[in-house]
Amino acid sequence: MIKWKGYDDESENTWEPQDNLDCDDKIQEFEKKHKAAAKGGDKRKSEGANKSEPKEKKKKDKDENKPRGFARGLQAERIIGATNDPGELFFLIKWKGSDEADLVPAKEANTKIPQIVIKFYEERLNWYDTKDGDD
Repeated sequence: MIKWKGYDDESENTWEPQDNLDCDDKIQEFEKKHKAAAKGGDKRKSEGANKSEPKEKKKKDKDENKPRGFARGLQAERIIGATNDPGELFFLIKWKGSDEADLVPAKEANTKIPQIVIKFYEERLNWYDTKDGDD
C-alpha cells in the first residue's frame, strides 16, 4: 500500500504494482525493516510510544503549508505512477532535483506537461495482433 505525501486520509492510499514504482531503494529499505521486524519483534513500536504528539502535529501543520505539485516551481522529470482514487485521475510526478514526488490531477498535467503524459502512456501501451485466427 502506498501512502502518498500530502494526502493524510487513509482512503487516498493506493495499491500499486511494483512495476509502476521507480523507487527500488525505498522498496529494499521496507523489505529490510520488514524482515528485521519479523525476526525479533518490532522495535519501532516502543520507540513510537516515546515520541511526543505535539512534535508530530507541528510537522503535519508544516507539511500542509508546503506547496505541492506545479506550485513548487520545479520542472517535471517524469510520471512514475497513476491512480484514480478518489474518482479522479492523478499522476505521481517525479521532479527534477527533488526526491519528493507529488500527486497532480491529470487535467493539470495534460495541459502543463503534455509530452511527459504522452511518454507515460506510450511506455505502457500493449499491442495485440488481431489477425491471428480472428476474422
